[in-house]
Amino acid sequence: MTPLDVIRDFLHALLSFDSAHPLLFTQFYFWVFFALVFALFSLIHSKPLLRNAYLFFVSLFFYYKTSGVFLALLLFVVVYNYFAARALPRARTGWKTFWVVLSVVVDLGVLAYFKYAYFLADFLNDLFGLSIQVRDVLGELMNQLTGTSVFRVDAIVLPVGISFFTFQAISYIMDVKREKVEPLRNFLDFGFFLTFFPQLVAGPIVRAPEFFPQLHKPYNLSRRWFGIAVFWIMNGLVKKLVLADYLAVNLSDRVFENPLLYTGFENLSALFCYSLQVYADFSGYTDIATGVALLMGFHLPQNFNSPYKAENAQQFWRRWHMSLSRWLRDYLYIPLGGNRNATWGTWIIILAVAVIGSFLSGSWWVAVAVGTVAVLLLLYGWARPDQRKFLRTQVNSMDTMLLGGLWHGASWNFMIWGGLNGIGQIIYKFWARWSRPVQSAVICGLCGFCYALSRLAPAPVWNLFFVWTLVLALGTLVRLGYYLLSKDSRPSSDGPAETVSWISNAWAVFQTFVFITFTRLFFRSGSNLDPALANEQAWFAAKSMVKQIGSAWDLSLVPAMAWQHRGVLLVFLFGMLVHWLPERWKRRYRIRFATLPLPVMALAVVAIVFGVYQFITAGLQTFIYFQF
Repeated sequence: MTPLDVIRDFLHALLSFDSAHPLLFTQFYFWVFFALVFALFSLIHSKPLLRNAYLFFVSLFFYYKTSGVFLALLLFVVVYNYFAARALPRARTGWKTFWVVLSVVVDLGVLAYFKYAYFLADFLNDLFGLSIQVRDVLGELMNQLTGTSVFRVDAIVLPVGISFFTFQAISYIMDVKREKVEPLRNFLDFGFFLTFFPQLVAGPIVRAPEFFPQLHKPYNLSRRWFGIAVFWIMNGLVKKLVLADYLAVNLSDRVFENPLLYTGFENLSALFCYSLQVYADFSGYTDIATGVALLMGFHLPQNFNSPYKAENAQQFWRRWHMSLSRWLRDYLYIPLGGNRNATWGTWIIILAVAVIGSFLSGSWWVAVAVGTVAVLLLLYGWARPDQRKFLRTQVNSMDTMLLGGLWHGASWNFMIWGGLNGIGQIIYKFWARWSRPVQSAVICGLCGFCYALSRLAPAPVWNLFFVWTLVLALGTLVRLGYYLLSKDSRPSSDGPAETVSWISNAWAVFQTFVFITFTRLFFRSGSNLDPALANEQAWFAAKSMVKQIGSAWDLSLVPAMAWQHRGVLLVFLFGMLVHWLPERWKRRYRIRFATLPLPVMALAVVAIVFGVYQFITAGLQTFIYFQF
């Protein structure tokens, strides 16, 4: 092979898209790519217009290497939303609403086609007796344009990151409508904002008011900020490769693939490991994106704040995927009425979700159950006028969580996951309004009810709920006992009261983590599946895991099982202990790393990278949220 052939083959590999090897943060090729990008960036960083144009085209190339032909879709979203936003200020008052609605319909239409086409086709076929076949319209168009049949048309492939960049586009249109920002005049500036490659495919969702001030800000990367950027990159690689991928390859994926082949202990261990895995995977991506963006002088919004330190389900969602939570709050929850009132949209969503849930589950009893709950809430609100505002708030909150579940995919399991998180938040709000004696009575009554069900209608799920509510009841009774014994005493602030308060908070964190982990059962079972088969396979996997965990355990096998999976369990414990470290400790070692002398930092980076890659036991795993 001649040198010319070698160069030609290298350029072909560099410029072509390989679906089997997308450009990932965890690949060596990405860091070669970024080194080249940063080298040229360092020559033009003082010229904002040129810098932004350069990063726009780099981001397009990055998305092409990640998603191939779907680059055309991304360009459509960029072009359409640029002109739609430019048209808003010039439109008359009545027409502004029209343009906003049209833009949201177009953006959501693009998302719905690629993400919900199978669900919509099945729904219409069943409802009207049609025979709609799902075909990839974009693939057909590309075949016509190229005069070939290279592109697949018999199935729709979900573009990487489509939910993130369409939500970001919608937020931009809404912020222009609300006059929070002026529409960008420079097309290249807008394209850069919507496609900035570190956060393009898995967030965080960047809002225009947060990012626009940075577009023409002079580049400034201090010595300390450089160290912080390197720290975040290393931190993200450790989370992804040492925690997420190791737990996935060595336990979680195996068990979720076929839960019935494993014991109840292994199923429960896999579930808890997945709870840490999905956090380490997603927040690891965010950490790397934050560090890479920071090296180029751009600050991305915080997306995670130690979510497994949350003391209740509501607090959890203020710490987890914070950019999406804020998006749902500002563009869904508040427009529905928020904590002020309920709107027609509130009840329309409840009705729509009931119909969707019935279709996905194959049972109209779901609609009956949702309708019954809605009627009971309306009757309670009619009988207690002072509680109406509170009840409406809870309905809006439930709507938001259910639609948040459907955002992840049109799967019955995702609806259950969203619904459980909504129920968890509502229960906490009721719980916080009750006195300790009432709390104890309610949880003990629920425990007794679950015990009766486990005896009268034996099933693994009732056994599972009985054990869970029993643990909660014991903890609640202990707190009630301390409350009754110390109610008249006045312990000092640095004495027993402080210790008991710490234990109480730790208990709240633990039970919230257990609840969130249980909901992950349905989240994971709905992931990584062909959309055409997702519901059936996901529900089977979830039921099988509940069956294994809720059935009688042979306790004599637990020590042997624990020893067999000791590596995975130790990695899990290490990850949770680091996660639960006080924030001031984390800030302290982050600053110490950032202020190391450069030669020492370089040696530390080499050592970390060498250590991290010892954990790679198979092909690199893609980031979990690429599929959303």
